[in-house]
Amino acid sequence: MRNKKIENIIYELVDQYTYDDSSNRPWIIGFSGGKDSTVLLTLVWRALEKIKQELQFELKRQVYVVCNDTMVENPIISEYVDDVLEKIENAARSQNLPIVVKKTIPKIEETFWVNVIGKGYPVPNNSFRWCTDKLKIRPTSAFLTEQIDEKGEAIILIGARSSESATRAKSIKKHEIKGRRLTKHPNHHNTMVYSPIKELTLEEIWYIINALPSPWGYDNSKLFSIYANASADDYECPTVVTNKNHTSCGQSRFGCWTCTVVKEDKSMSALIKNGEKWLTPLLKYRDRLVEERNISKNRMVTRRNGQMAVTEDGHNQGSYTAEYRARKLKELLEIQKEIQKTNPLIELITNQELIAIQVYWYRDGIFDYKVGEIYSKIYGRKIDTENSNLETTIEKQLLKSICQENPDDYELINNLLTLQHSKTLLLSNYGLQNDIERRIEKYVKTIGNED
Repeated sequence: MRNKKIENIIYELVDQYTYDDSSNRPWIIGFSGGKDSTVLLTLVWRALEKIKQELQFELKRQVYVVCNDTMVENPIISEYVDDVLEKIENAARSQNLPIVVKKTIPKIEETFWVNVIGKGYPVPNNSFRWCTDKLKIRPTSAFLTEQIDEKGEAIILIGARSSESATRAKSIKKHEIKGRRLTKHPNHHNTMVYSPIKELTLEEIWYIINALPSPWGYDNSKLFSIYANASADDYECPTVVTNKNHTSCGQSRFGCWTCTVVKEDKSMSALIKNGEKWLTPLLKYRDRLVEERNISKNRMVTRRNGQMAVTEDGHNQGSYTAEYRARKLKELLEIQKEIQKTNPLIELITNQELIAIQVYWYRDGIFDYKVGEIYSKIYGRKIDTENSNLETTIEKQLLKSICQENPDDYELINNLLTLQHSKTLLLSNYGLQNDIERRIEKYVKTIGNED
């Protein structure tokens, strides 16, 4: 029965690819590397093989395997996904299948660390969940828009299943059209959604992963092992046993290691419990982000737009203070350095993000803390976060001599030049003029108070 159900899905995919849809609009598979997207791609791959080998049809339609990297994924999952994507890419090329791997990432000004440490955004919670849009939706939507602009239309294949939850079942039911496989995408014009595995149960998902060899030649037992190790007690589920090594696994959801929306990161806690002790500093850092989020001394009296954010009892609810941002960067770099002693390829924050953070500090009028200095104290080597060094220039010496009697004027001009230079380091210069004006106003008020 189970094999028949799998065969029916493959035949349906074959029919949709070849007969039911005569256009060549691309298929786009959102691939996370998790169990559902792995099964979805497996069945699509088998369908393409059947079309090519048995029906001997030409495979004209492109199939994009799109993986969104938030840049703060659980390192174990991130490493696993990178390995899988490489296997998929190589196997598709060697088998001459029209499968193309694409990886999307957030814009530099929208990454988690640039928002939290650079701009001072409070970490996400249920009432201020800015992360999903910036880290996931926008990057994927940008790729989708490119495909629609180029091809005119696209079909998104998703691994949603009705048995996942009552909410998911309700959502699938709401959008489906009786008698039709494709439904309109709620947010993108000229885009259809297709859910081939919506009727599969969790047991059937694990049966496919454990019983069917990966068509791209990967060892699926690694995926099974990750889920098993990351399963908290209340997430354990029985799975179809295909050999004596398959006992039980979990249905844990993997996400960003920095996720502060959930009360407790059960999957990372379980991984640590099952031997991945090196993840402990990451979990503790994440827990501190949650605990320190609403501490008044960590927050400013205004939000980024200048709006006052103080409660009636005097509790600050604005952006993070300069001191707190600098402290969290220091802690993050210390953890990264420690982890890299045994896992040198793991990067918790990129150099590009460090540059962007420095830019936003300048634009927020933060000149007392320097990203390069924090980095140098931890790593014992310099990093260029400004792409220029005014300290050694003749112009700076001249500026100092001119402003000898008024050193505050020198600081103002130097800060304004730094702000102006920052516009070349980010894609978005929105608000730069206001930043400069605010810096001048602050200086004028300071001089006025001194008089």
